[in-house]
Amino acid sequence: MTSASPIKLACLDLAGTTIGDIAMVDRAFAEAIATQGIVPGTGAYARAMVHVHRSRGCPKIEVFRGIFPGNEAQAQAANLTFERSYEDTIERAGLYPAPGTVEALEKLRAASVKICLITGFSRHTVGRVLGAVGWMDKIDLALCPEDVGRGRPWPDMVLTAMLRLRIDDVREVAVAGDSESHMLCGSRAGASIVAGVLTGAHSRERLIRGGANQIIDSIADFPTLILDSHQAQSPVATSSR
Repeated sequence: MTSASPIKLACLDLAGTTIGDIAMVDRAFAEAIATQGIVPGTGAYARAMVHVHRSRGCPKIEVFRGIFPGNEAQAQAANLTFERSYEDTIERAGLYPAPGTVEALEKLRAASVKICLITGFSRHTVGRVLGAVGWMDKIDLALCPEDVGRGRPWPDMVLTAMLRLRIDDVREVAVAGDSESHMLCGSRAGASIVAGVLTGAHSRERLIRGGANQIIDSIADFPTLILDSHQAQSPVATSSR
């Protein structure tokens, strides 16, 4: 596969892609639904956590609306608990980049690629995450569903990043994430590179089903795809596990 245009914008996921906190997210979801009467050991809990897994990458409030259909107050209450639980865990345990992330960000910046982090977290939680990892000087933009109207799997965050960072062509965009919804977001936006990352929520098969045209072992491999796109019609390397 070749990339028609050099990549000028990379849209990267947070949890499971650039930060390795999937277990922290799962605990926060479990605590949130427990406050609404869905506790471990019950069939309702098992069904809720299956929904959480299937909905990875989507806005958190939309995940809770799926668990509590028709009950907006309950979904909002669970979402608030999720945010408090996750942010409290950050305060207690800290938050750390996935291996190779900092080096990948530095390589992208050195190649004059703009970086936007896109996520299903709320704006407040995004601020806490970025403060914990100290990346404000390593990225150009961070977007969440509140900023654009619709979160993943819709393409709005990628397209908004293009507009704000003055990218002329969707073929100059690459995305990377660990969920099917992120792959749908990237492919619907028309990105040249839609890279599924195997360090997070979903399997290779689900990532490909979502529209991934590249599969990489971790975000550490992502700059190779970008640098290859900057060479005249050179093949894009694919990493496999």
